Amino acid sequence: MYYSFIIPVFNRPEEIEKLLVSLSQLVFERDFEVVVVEDGSEWSSEMVCAGFRESLSINYFYKPNSGPGDSRNFGMKKAKGDYFIILDSDCVLPKQYLKNVDTYLSHHYVDCYGGPDAAHESFSNLQKAINYSMTSFLTTGGIRGGSEKLGKFQPRSFNMGLSKKAFEQTSGFGKIHPGEDPDLSIRLWQLGFDTALIKEAYVYHERRISWKLFYRQVNKFGKVRVILNKWHPGTKRITFWFPTFFCLFLSIAVLLSILGYFLFLSLYLLYFSILFFHSSMKNGIRIGLSSVLAVFIQFYGYGMGFLLSWIKITVLKQEETTAFPNLFFK
Repeated sequence: MYYSFIIPVFNRPEEIEKLLVSLSQLVFERDFEVVVVEDGSEWSSEMVCAGFRESLSINYFYKPNSGPGDSRNFGMKKAKGDYFIILDSDCVLPKQYLKNVDTYLSHHYVDCYGGPDAAHESFSNLQKAINYSMTSFLTTGGIRGGSEKLGKFQPRSFNMGLSKKAFEQTSGFGKIHPGEDPDLSIRLWQLGFDTALIKEAYVYHERRISWKLFYRQVNKFGKVRVILNKWHPGTKRITFWFPTFFCLFLSIAVLLSILGYFLFLSLYLLYFSILFFHSSMKNGIRIGLSSVLAVFIQFYGYGMGFLLSWIKITVLKQEETTAFPNLFFK
């Protein structure tokens, strides 16, 4: 197969340079191409891409801003490959990445795959704490960390492969963001395509993030899930409610502790203690403390976003584009 890497970028020339360096260092015997799509950025990555003309088969395109999903679709239309590998610009690839993907697809071909994200040793404490929150089996991040126990795997577009055939039959990503990747996975299943997790195809996902931005991100994830449940009723799961239940029962536990009943609050303290010790053993005490905060923000942000979206979409019967216009690109 001939692989085409599809990378949308928005105002992050320094970031994509790290990714392109890692692409130029891949250990792979065959040729592949890189397609960079500048999504209406003010800070252009064109000169950065030009610096890799000698080491990569790279094509740079500029287009007006229309969101990451549409930019990926644009890139796949321009690409020459018969299998597309979609990456976020804040990822860095280990040298064996493409070889691991090719080996897996040679023996267990699927038209769509996803890979896990990992924290590189050079990441900041904040990035490592958030990575722990998003990937640990002790949180809702278990699937992102490499687990398929909760059902069919839904690849995420920061690290995702899609065949040209699957792209042509689905027309690629929709206009919603975030949520465009699980929506695509579900539509692929409906058309009879299979998806898979390639555990060896991990990337180092260097999120450019703060606590405030992290909250906004997970809050949007919660809102989007209700919309996806509306579009695809067969994918509803009680597990999507868990972060909301977590927050509601925590509020009840705090109120009961004020009245002198500490049992339920002690269970929460036990859970956060387990998180602290588990993360500290892997990453050190400072990151362990930050991981507790990251998990709380993840649960609270997602849970409250899900609840608000459920009230607006399910109870009040609002149209999703009216209820949350900031989740959709025109």
